[in-house]
Amino acid sequence: MSSKKWLAGGLTSALALIGLVALPAEAATAVKVQYKTSASGAQADQVEPWLNLVNTGTTAVALNTVKIRYYFKADSASQQYRFACSWAVVGCSTVTGTFGTISPGTATADRYLEIGFTGGSLAPGASTSDMQLRFYRADWQRITQSDDYSFGAQSSYADWNKITVYQSGALLWGNAPAGGNPSPSPSPSPSPSGSPNNPGGNNGVVFDDFSYSSHTDPNITAHNWTIRTNQGGPGIPGATWPASNVTFPTVSGANKALQLKSVTDGTSSGTQQSEVLHQRKFLEGTYAARVFFTDTPTTGPDGDHIVQTFFTITPLNQDLDPNYSEQDFEYLPNGGWGEPANIMYATSWETYRNEPWLAVNTHTANRISYAGWHDLVLQVSGGEIKYYIDGQLFATHGGDYYPETVQSVNFNLWFISGGLVGSSTQRQWIQQVDWFYHAKNEVVAPATVIQRVNTYRTAGTSWVDTVPAS
Repeated sequence: MSSKKWLAGGLTSALALIGLVALPAEAATAVKVQYKTSASGAQADQVEPWLNLVNTGTTAVALNTVKIRYYFKADSASQQYRFACSWAVVGCSTVTGTFGTISPGTATADRYLEIGFTGGSLAPGASTSDMQLRFYRADWQRITQSDDYSFGAQSSYADWNKITVYQSGALLWGNAPAGGNPSPSPSPSPSPSGSPNNPGGNNGVVFDDFSYSSHTDPNITAHNWTIRTNQGGPGIPGATWPASNVTFPTVSGANKALQLKSVTDGTSSGTQQSEVLHQRKFLEGTYAARVFFTDTPTTGPDGDHIVQTFFTITPLNQDLDPNYSEQDFEYLPNGGWGEPANIMYATSWETYRNEPWLAVNTHTANRISYAGWHDLVLQVSGGEIKYYIDGQLFATHGGDYYPETVQSVNFNLWFISGGLVGSSTQRQWIQQVDWFYHAKNEVVAPATVIQRVNTYRTAGTSWVDTVPAS
């Protein structure tokens, strides 16, 4: 961008005195982009352009008129990419990311990520401050970024003219590669999908009414569910996980439900826990389930610290694995972990270490009873994780806790180690799940989730799975 200013001797000075000469337009509206990355390798799991937009002009800049472009070379002509905002001072909810194509392109750029804003304003001299952005391949393979036009390996913010800024189509900052100037609006990623009248959506959906005969029903496996039988955490060391603890009783009239049963007599050998999980292929979008929580056991003495759950999770491959993630609804009817009574947790995890224990998470809690049926909705989109219970927003998390790799969906019922009451009388706990629903890459309001589920049930559809395996 040119910042040329000139004076034409005394005549210009005289004209200026009577108000006939103004500063050039580019001096009034001027910006620059500063850039760094937290993923500086030639290859990366995801490209991480962290940006700071600075208003260097003399007038305020309306952010909804601004577009920032980061240029890169696609790994293949058909490769699709996904955008996410991990954290931003201006709020990830105000930051948008779309992808466009440069044709015919160059050796270092045939695509671009275009960053926009839904609102806000930058006063003269002000900046957006840190915007921690990222994008990744839709198939989650590693990305070669060393040949990307806008890529740089620096870990500190610096002015970067290989990223461009446009206002209403006019270039304000940077040098675009050949063919990289604004063209028709790019398609958003992920693209909008579904509607209340289209319960399947366009990006894929999973719906299950749990209409199975027993834990041996072959459709359970065919529908990509697994009933856990292997030993290990969480819960009581040495506890077993029998498949027969998973049943499908009739509830709410004619509807069947998934039922988890866990029992204990206070000993490791006498403790059984239960878990059902779907395959690992879920990331952004909406997750929902109708879950029945209980405050007391169906048999035996009360008081055990037990955890009743609905959650998503990525496996921990090593201590403090940066690719780990987990989003939990966890109900503890008798407390636990230092809590004395009923508590509902919504917890979002970045990672953890077992020995010595280190938890990197954030949580929101409510200390009331949640006994009975509840509609639980989890929305993962645009750098934010939102938890809803019965249509009401319960928690909003984001930043480092936003998931980065595909996850499985799980329901489990387990006892906290050290939290069993001092009784040898066997007691039995249950948790039920009426249905599960997921809309890939779509934010679905809780009320709309219920409408879609009812549409499936009215049509007699008990199972749908159009989300591809990762």
